[in-house]
Amino acid sequence: MKKRSLPLKKRLLIVVSFIAIAFVLIIGRLVGLQVVDAEDLQLKALKQQTRDTSITASRGRILDADGVVLAQSGTVYKVLAWPQVIPDSEVNRIASELANVLGLEKETVLKKITTKAKNGKAVKEVVIARQVERETVDAIKSLKLGNGVVTAVDTKRYYPYGSLLSQIIGFTNIDSDGQSGLELTYNKYLAGENGRMITEADRDGKSLPYGIQEYLAQKDGCGLVLTTKTTVQSFLEKNLEEALKVNNASNAQGIIMNCKTGEIIAMSTKPDYDLNNPPRSDLELLSALSRNRIVADAYEPGSTFKIITLSAALDSNTISDGFTANCPGYRMVSGQRIKCWKAGGHGHQSLTECTENSCNCAFMDMALALGTEELYNYIYAFGFGATTGSGLVGESSGIVIHEKYIRDINLARIGFGQSVAVTPIQLASAVSAAVNGGTLYKPTIVKQVISSDGAVVIDNKPEAVRQVISGETSAKVRKILESVVENGSGRNAQIPGYRVGGKTGTAQKYDDTGVAAGKLIASFIGFAPADDPQFVVLILVDEPKVGSIFGSTVAAPFVKNVLEETLRYYGYLESGHDELVTVPDLTGLTTKQAAEALQELGIEAVYQENDEVTAQVPSAGTKVLKGTSVLLYTANTDIVPEDDDTDTEKVKVPDLSGMTRLEAYDALKAVGLIMEIEGTYSGGYVRVQSIEKGTMVRVGTVIKVVFSTKTGDE
Repeated sequence: MKKRSLPLKKRLLIVVSFIAIAFVLIIGRLVGLQVVDAEDLQLKALKQQTRDTSITASRGRILDADGVVLAQSGTVYKVLAWPQVIPDSEVNRIASELANVLGLEKETVLKKITTKAKNGKAVKEVVIARQVERETVDAIKSLKLGNGVVTAVDTKRYYPYGSLLSQIIGFTNIDSDGQSGLELTYNKYLAGENGRMITEADRDGKSLPYGIQEYLAQKDGCGLVLTTKTTVQSFLEKNLEEALKVNNASNAQGIIMNCKTGEIIAMSTKPDYDLNNPPRSDLELLSALSRNRIVADAYEPGSTFKIITLSAALDSNTISDGFTANCPGYRMVSGQRIKCWKAGGHGHQSLTECTENSCNCAFMDMALALGTEELYNYIYAFGFGATTGSGLVGESSGIVIHEKYIRDINLARIGFGQSVAVTPIQLASAVSAAVNGGTLYKPTIVKQVISSDGAVVIDNKPEAVRQVISGETSAKVRKILESVVENGSGRNAQIPGYRVGGKTGTAQKYDDTGVAAGKLIASFIGFAPADDPQFVVLILVDEPKVGSIFGSTVAAPFVKNVLEETLRYYGYLESGHDELVTVPDLTGLTTKQAAEALQELGIEAVYQENDEVTAQVPSAGTKVLKGTSVLLYTANTDIVPEDDDTDTEKVKVPDLSGMTRLEAYDALKAVGLIMEIEGTYSGGYVRVQSIEKGTMVRVGTVIKVVFSTKTGDE
């Protein structure tokens, strides 16, 4: 029986349906290719048909106030390879010759140029070497390695003055990204924007002979103009190096500030490092050498803080010009005996004599008379307890115990520079206000940010923060501090022909357990000209390992040198002065012989034992006024643990168990202690504290704490 075929109409309908479905599928695919996936496919085609090479933008220069270049980017080159283009027969030769020229391992180069795919994608370009000099590029081109090895423009950061201003300027990585200092803080201005070179290529990645090239120009970075002066910076660094060496110190720090504007003219910490060759292989060493201690480290200022107490007491009319104090060598405060630095005391003194003698008893009297509220008003007004806003990396706010926790015993100590921790930049700013007429200025180190086309992007003008004391009070403070240099503990800062004021300071350091035996910070802060101050110079010598450690002998001579050179650099002329004598070369003599030779010239010798003199400050040939002290060093000179500000105050460690991070921080800060978290977790409660509750420790001691998720967790 024959099969019955479908009617023609039905067959046509089926065929038409299949055709319609096919058209729908084709149209759908076309829509997918031309609409849905169009952008992605175009991008893939563009990548296949072009080669995209980055053009590094030139990083902005850093200049000093006189236009001297401190940091700049120079043109170097990078060596690139296109693995898809390099013939397999040539890879060994190319790897060997490139490695030889670039000083690399052959296997390293070979691996790069033979990696043609990664994660399922073709590798178009690999970087063989960065920051290659022109001579090396010429050597590579002479090898005729083919189209698979090319070079492109790169940049490298150069620092013409090496270590000068190293902690301030900072350094960059190989990609020219700022890693520390101003290079980091102002990276977004300095970096600029990279450009691109897009070249048409064939399927093998080879450039087409007559292909189109598109060049997108890079946008070079902005430049920085600093307030610093390279010449003055060299004065400071030279003297810090000498202070570090002759005092066998841990470090030496210094800052020079224009006290009328807040501009930082020079700043440094020694030892330092060469910006062109940072010790990247030793991160601990690099961190220590690049740390800007002037803004980051807080320390007990000792007697230099007496300038603040004096200013507050005079300005508030708590004391008058006729103030006197009798010093028997100690004061009894709240039943505790607090000593003056001079055993037996200074006796009866006028206000000026109290400051000349750096008498602790007199400044305790001033602080107690002021009272907590009044003294704290001035402490905060002078800028302590807060960052200065300098914009420098890592700035600390110091340590000021909250006034609600202050008792008379604390207040008395604050009066002469204990129970408070300050940064050097805070102290320099505050003393500038005390002597410049009473105005606190915001410290600045970046004067301008200037675009690559010369437009001023940022213009930092001197910024007055507040009037702290009156002009009349400031004039009195200047006069008293000038007398300190003329007749008192600061006489080693005298500069023949110039009027100088200043104050010494010596303070103990402390570690996790309290006072660090034999570890001191000696400092001197001076200003000139004393009748119309322009410059304030602060130098600190940290942990000097020599005898007779006082700010007057360890730090003051170097402040004198820096101020003298700075005044002459700025054109200040000498006025008439008393008789000068030239310091002879005393090295090789015994200390007693040297002392006798100095005595004949009317100069005092300061030394520890009768031994051969190995170094002296001031150096031979220096002209000084009669009555100046010369510090004599020998091979056996060591610490004499006596100074003017090292009476010890201890506080009780609170019980932190079960406290949250903020509660523990507040409890420690309330008594002047510092919290340091051990481990990475700090969201729970204190489980362990490094020093047991109730232990008496030095103010500023670090208490390490460990947190757990629950109270009582082990």
